[in-house]
Amino acid sequence: MSNWIDSGGEKPRLYSVRPTICETRQRRIGGAARWRTVANLACVLALIALAAPFGHARDRGQFVNTNAELKAWFDGLRSGKGPCCSDADGSALSDADWDSKDGHYRVRVPYVIDGRPQELVWVEVPEEAVISEPSRVGRTMVWPIYGYMGVAVRCFMPGSMT
Repeated sequence: MSNWIDSGGEKPRLYSVRPTICETRQRRIGGAARWRTVANLACVLALIALAAPFGHARDRGQFVNTNAELKAWFDGLRSGKGPCCSDADGSALSDADWDSKDGHYRVRVPYVIDGRPQELVWVEVPEEAVISEPSRVGRTMVWPIYGYMGVAVRCFMPGSMT
């Protein structure tokens, strides 16, 4: 009991510069958590770096015989909805798969579910998706977009309909 009385009893003590045991533990835990976060981030970045080469586009040789001037023309095609991308994204249509009525176009494109074409559906072509310049390939072309709302047309280039 005498030590307690000699130490000042219940009188308030001055703040000590040295951290208490609880503060020391909190500091160590915080540092360990930071290092774990850094280690996790490093692992994720390493996995991304290892997986990145498998995600690059590949040339499967489908454009070997393509005219460079024609490919550049396809790459530069734009509608009011934006760039049409390239000839790889467009599809050539037969005359039975598109028509014009009252100045509006509609096309028949495959409806895709889970990456597999299911059936052909008629889709109205918005006015801003129509490309007015003549087709250099002589065929009717459509660039469909498949989304959660169904099929939409990004670009449409009418042919001669003969």
